Amino acid sequence: MKLEFIGADHEVTGSCHYVEVGEKKFLVDYGMEQGVNVYENAPLPVPPAQIDYLFVTHAHIDHTGMIPQLVARGFKGEIYASTATMELCKIMLRDCAHIQAEELKWKNRKAERAGRQKEVAIYEMADVEAAIKLFRGVNYSEKIDVDENISIRFIDAGHILGSASIEVWLREDNESRKIVFSGDIGNFNKPLIRDPEYIKDADYVLMESTYGDRFHEDGADHVSDLAKIIEETLDRGGNVVIPAFAVGRTQELLYFMRQIKQNNLVKNRRDFPVYVDSPLAIEATNVFKDNLLDCYDEETKALVESGINPIAFPNLKMTVSSDESMAINLDKMPKVIISASGMCDAGRIRHHLKHNLWRSECSVVFAGYQAFGTLGRTLQDNVSEVRLFGENISVHAHIETLKSISSHADKNGLIKWISAFEEKPKEVFIVHGDDRVCESFSNELKTKYGINSSAPFSGSVFDLITGEWIKQTKGVAVVASKDTREQESSVYLRLLGAGERLLRIIKENKHGANKDLAKFADQINDLSKKWEI
Repeated sequence: MKLEFIGADHEVTGSCHYVEVGEKKFLVDYGMEQGVNVYENAPLPVPPAQIDYLFVTHAHIDHTGMIPQLVARGFKGEIYASTATMELCKIMLRDCAHIQAEELKWKNRKAERAGRQKEVAIYEMADVEAAIKLFRGVNYSEKIDVDENISIRFIDAGHILGSASIEVWLREDNESRKIVFSGDIGNFNKPLIRDPEYIKDADYVLMESTYGDRFHEDGADHVSDLAKIIEETLDRGGNVVIPAFAVGRTQELLYFMRQIKQNNLVKNRRDFPVYVDSPLAIEATNVFKDNLLDCYDEETKALVESGINPIAFPNLKMTVSSDESMAINLDKMPKVIISASGMCDAGRIRHHLKHNLWRSECSVVFAGYQAFGTLGRTLQDNVSEVRLFGENISVHAHIETLKSISSHADKNGLIKWISAFEEKPKEVFIVHGDDRVCESFSNELKTKYGINSSAPFSGSVFDLITGEWIKQTKGVAVVASKDTREQESSVYLRLLGAGERLLRIIKENKHGANKDLAKFADQINDLSKKWEI
């Protein structure tokens, strides 16, 4: 009975963990890496055809995005997920395959003109369709005997629609162990969905740590903050462009927009148009409608029962076709545009940025985590220019960030979740966090809370019977391409310049600069260590 760490270990994306119990083998999540990768992932210890099951915590691509590749390479086992996650995966994985196909067409046209070898897709739509047939939808809180060795139960993690922590009971010979996979633990008091539920007992816990070193601001008023940005932008005659994850964040923003319009918070402009320009987000919104009673919180249920659609309002426009999408930027009326992807690394949002970034009257509003190396993070770092579709685009738009809107629990929320276990687990494995966050959060659990904790690297193997390490690895740094090194070196130089400007501000005793300088210094330090710049 052993556990092997594969992905999202000392990193935030690409979640994957492997378990053997008796003759059975299973994975928990099989996600795609996003942004800049720091460490190499260990390969699966067995061919995909030998894996019996896959348990999925939630539908985000960094937890599910490589499932079709697993199927293409021979996996034929059952995939267990909550019913809502299963429905979301159907549309998200199809969308992922479609985006890959479209991007490959563009890349390969350039490669052909340059005489370079063409690239191939990670997987194709046929692989997605084959994967979808393997999904089995389960209900929250229902204990399921997968086979004689394995039982599972999905508990609401409060992260996105359908998200779950997974309790797994393992039996081998005369031994039994219980291991909990936290998935992504949700933030508290978010609109639409319920708060995360707690689990009382486990021998071992794999726990995410995305925000293990940060605290969300108390009392953040997202509705008022968003209304203020919209009013100021529309008064300037500009557009508000919001990159948003198609699942979860888009629906939260629609919930806020309904409140803004209902309460007339944008003065004299109650009828301002709001576009959702993402076929995936539109399909995901329909999944939300179909899962109202199963997944919504009490406040939202009350709205539905009184006949109010919580994510609909006047002058909401859903654009599906490419022609409809292009028409948005031809229309000169000031508007709000919500589009995917949330980190601006693919999809229609890049076209909207191309049309609006150079306009000083416009605003770009970030409402979610931006991984290092993505266009979203680059824009948050206050660059003066970005490159989109082979063209240099000046950045004159107002760059805004809605703080504390994360769908992840902050450090307090994570501590609250692990502290709910009535008896301390034998070991808590800290995963799904930046390199230093995994280490610092693990150390704090040990020193401050007396919880046995570690932060394993990919390739480490743990014996769940003896409670001892079979193999402990160190992180193997990804060898970056020339393009990646140039990109990060460019970011480093920009951060240096920003740091120098902040130092001047401090000398002039401008309020608030210390906090910003610390943020820049941390980013510069990370880059310096990584690339020895």
